[in-house]
Amino acid sequence: MKNLNPKTLLLAILLCVPGAPAWSAVQSAAADLPWATPVDKAFNLYRMQPDLYRSALPNATQQSELQRLKIATVINFYQRSDAEWLSDPGIRLIHQPLHADRVADADVLQALRSIRQAQAAGPVLIHCKHGQNRTGLIAAMYRIVYQGWSKQQAIAEMRGAGFGGQERFEDAERYVRDVDLARFRLALASGACSTSPWAYCALRDRVLDAFNEW
Repeated sequence: MKNLNPKTLLLAILLCVPGAPAWSAVQSAAADLPWATPVDKAFNLYRMQPDLYRSALPNATQQSELQRLKIATVINFYQRSDAEWLSDPGIRLIHQPLHADRVADADVLQALRSIRQAQAAGPVLIHCKHGQNRTGLIAAMYRIVYQGWSKQQAIAEMRGAGFGGQERFEDAERYVRDVDLARFRLALASGACSTSPWAYCALRDRVLDAFNEW
């Protein structure tokens, strides 16, 4: 096994649990994974697919890089606003701050919907401060929900594709491992704000609906 592709080896380690697929299936699945490719490591910029990029927090000197890639929307999961560095009026800014240690299904649903809606206007960049933990969580869920990856495959990319910051992945990885995908997909398809009817956003929406009807 010394000549194994690093992706295959990492995925195999992650799948060393009861009920894991046979080794041949692990090799096949891992070998075909289109992991994100580096574009500019100066700010951890990677291309996930032709219209979706991920990075760390850019700065004003990297604005020309985004223009070259024809980025139409920047979605920011960091607490600091992109308005501090981005001056191009042709790039739309969406600010959805996240905390990876307490992210909820409602946060991830909102982020994925924002990405998909923004892609209709052109390439999208998602980022946080380091482009690792919060961005990694949303990127993994995008892979799973929209590209059909397994949880193990998405986590393998999170840890092995070169984004760095593995020491901070515990919270993001826990969310990806524990998320109830059936409930998540149902909420996404139905337009619900969360997988739980008792989530704050769901209760708020019901109160607003009742008030409007009254």
